[in-house]
Amino acid sequence: MAASRKRALIIGGSLAGLFAANLLRQQGWQISIFERTPGDLASRGAGIGTYRQLFDIMASLGIKDLEAKCIPLKRRLCFGLSGEVVHEVNQLHTMSAWATIYHALKELVPAHEYHSGKQLVTIEQADKHVTAIFSDGSRETADLLIGADGLRSTVRQHYAPLIEPVYAGYVAWRGMVDENDFSAQDHAQIFENYAFGFPEGEQFLAYPVLGRTNENIKGKRSYNFVWYRPASDHELKNLCTDEQGVCHGTAIAPPLIRKELTLGIKAAANKLLAPQLARIVNQVPQPFFQAINDLESQSLVFGRVTLIGDAAFIARPHVGGGITKAAIDAQTLAQALAAEPNNIDQALIAFEASALHFGKGVVERARGLGAYLEGQHKPFEARTPAQRSRDIRIVMQEQGAALTNESLQSSEAAH
Repeated sequence: MAASRKRALIIGGSLAGLFAANLLRQQGWQISIFERTPGDLASRGAGIGTYRQLFDIMASLGIKDLEAKCIPLKRRLCFGLSGEVVHEVNQLHTMSAWATIYHALKELVPAHEYHSGKQLVTIEQADKHVTAIFSDGSRETADLLIGADGLRSTVRQHYAPLIEPVYAGYVAWRGMVDENDFSAQDHAQIFENYAFGFPEGEQFLAYPVLGRTNENIKGKRSYNFVWYRPASDHELKNLCTDEQGVCHGTAIAPPLIRKELTLGIKAAANKLLAPQLARIVNQVPQPFFQAINDLESQSLVFGRVTLIGDAAFIARPHVGGGITKAAIDAQTLAQALAAEPNNIDQALIAFEASALHFGKGVVERARGLGAYLEGQHKPFEARTPAQRSRDIRIVMQEQGAALTNESLQSSEAAH
């Protein structure tokens, strides 16, 4: 193939795959995206924190209006049990929505290059080419295959089956309230800010996001909460068991969550959180939860196959940078390939060295931020210093703070 027509197969049509596709298309690559899920993915995500790197990468693709679609937050408030503000941090952070990023990226991809409902079965390699074989019997061959297929990556399982998500010992309960459901008093005090609560052994945070139609219009926005609560392996199994007694593993669809658990999380909010924060939880008809996991790959390149995004690393959500990391992975890969236009193998070596270092740094930093929550199941004497106590102001400052080399090096030094 001519250099301008090298072809890449991208397994996974979510954000990491879309970033890679668009960045490689800029270099003249022929790309084909294969997404296992039928239909559109726009309803999958919720509110996200943004970083300067994300804006810059989007702008390099010609998407220059992203910041106008974000909600700027200037203050972080911690509420005590009686509803008083006990800590305040002045720190700018901007919030957007997963669907906003998804739509902007997908609109750049020609429809004939995006294939939904395509489940990868296996991969073959020979003569510096790679072939993807799908469940419908079809085969596609290219110069490069990019595994951007997320937490349960089929590509990663094919080449690194021993690398699996590791449960961190706590879950995140989540929910979203429409802006118009706030009382005038709560709206004035909370809505334009990051809100925190710190029950013993737990952590609650909430923030405004674009509305359900992804509009940054006052009155049509939403407020998202995340409540980290320790749960042992046995407790997680119980959380994932439905009304009929069927355990769904380590995750359960929200409609299947038992009513007693929904009532229980709302009762806990009334007992453990400031009244303003408890009202947020109680207004959500069906809160849901996710198990918090770490995933850390040891290799990212396997011949002409490579991993990016959540297929390569999963960091706990305290860093709030999963989407930005996916964008950086895709950019790092595209830059490595551009630097070695006639040597894909050498480009992949360079990409792997950089992406492994960055990914491990992000995971380590997120582990540090979640250490106190993770340590709740251990006897106190068996906990590390970071698991024994926390500085609430530092937690407030570090939640979703910038993903810079300096911050990652600081985290490595501390942990």
